[in-house]
Amino acid sequence: MATAARERRLPPALPLATLIGRELRAGGSERPALRYGHAGFAKRGEDYFLVKPDCLRVPGDPASAFSVFAVFDGHNGVSAAVYSKEHLLEHVMSALSPDIGREDWLQALPRALVAGFVKADIDFQRKGEVSGTTATLVVIDGFTVTVASVGDSRCILDTQGGELQLLTVDHRLEENAEERERVTASGGEVGRLNLFGGQEVGPLRCWPGGLCLSRSIGDMDVGEFIVPIPHVKQVKLSNTGGRLIIASDGIWDALSNEAAAKACRGLPAELAAKLVVKQALKTSGLKDDTTCVVVDIIPSDHLTSPQLSPKKNQNKLKSLFRRRSHSSVRKLGGKSASIGSVEELFEEGSAMLEERLGRNLSLKAASPPFRCAICQVDQEPFQDLMADNGGGYCSSQYAPWGGPCLCLDCRKKKDAMEGKRCSRSTACR
Repeated sequence: MATAARERRLPPALPLATLIGRELRAGGSERPALRYGHAGFAKRGEDYFLVKPDCLRVPGDPASAFSVFAVFDGHNGVSAAVYSKEHLLEHVMSALSPDIGREDWLQALPRALVAGFVKADIDFQRKGEVSGTTATLVVIDGFTVTVASVGDSRCILDTQGGELQLLTVDHRLEENAEERERVTASGGEVGRLNLFGGQEVGPLRCWPGGLCLSRSIGDMDVGEFIVPIPHVKQVKLSNTGGRLIIASDGIWDALSNEAAAKACRGLPAELAAKLVVKQALKTSGLKDDTTCVVVDIIPSDHLTSPQLSPKKNQNKLKSLFRRRSHSSVRKLGGKSASIGSVEELFEEGSAMLEERLGRNLSLKAASPPFRCAICQVDQEPFQDLMADNGGGYCSSQYAPWGGPCLCLDCRKKKDAMEGKRCSRSTACR
């Protein structure tokens, strides 16, 4: 059950096309250079990361280049983290058409990320393994940065002016009241571990399963209310660029966002990642796997990493979530809001697929009328399925919904995540 949407007042909005045109007129047709580095220490060996700087929207067309960086923090084994590293991007790309232009591709990307995360979760659970993982996936196309995340791995943006912005939301039950409400409304129980004698210890967990997170990929041994639907944030940097720090909770449990950024300002990305990890270990020791990926987005006329100089009393952390997990700045309406030197293009964190996938928009241009919006498999009409007025399928045992076409398995998955079916062990087969 979704809570009431919370909207905040925004400055006058600008279409995404206007922002891209402004970039071109300002001489920004040259893509920024990327410099990146990664570092980490293993305690359990369940952290994984992904670095793919040379992806193409259109095969063979270098003008369609984009880059992907990700961190996966596994638990209860490495299987889910390894699977996500190898297949999550593939599932996201399967929901995007290579025949659309850059503006349409960027506008379709948030929905494709939702479809890709859910598809990865369904496919991994079919393996019958109980492992789970966080996932923070960052897509960089020019100066536009899109971040999708489940769990408590985090991505922050440090700009030239020393302003920090949080591009993810921590899906920890201990800290996220909205997620606690969603989980209990969907049939889960939230509480601490009970020792003999009734003593409660440790962080809040979801039962059954005892997971501290409310969103993840995998975790088929817990309830379907632990969902793989990501929070998605899309921003456009100014032509001065910026630095992204993507890391697992082994970093963030030891360092604040400000401390992590300050520890590596003025250093090249590869050294910066090592310094962040070193500072985390110095602060709290090796209590968990620690993984950090640093990405510098550098204007084409600057071939060195941005020198992000610290400014006392000017580091202002702006969480772009602001307790808005069910609201959005732009739901693919082509609008944006300006926040400092960063244009805020899109944000949505709802756990409801109908809100995330929309009713009338296809993820792929000219998609067949009966292609599942999640698994991207063409469906043949048969007796147990029927199309509703919105062009989607629904089983005769369920009420029609207003979203796009879903196959029966994905429809069952959707209903299970909303508390309408039984646990993950029987949801998707």
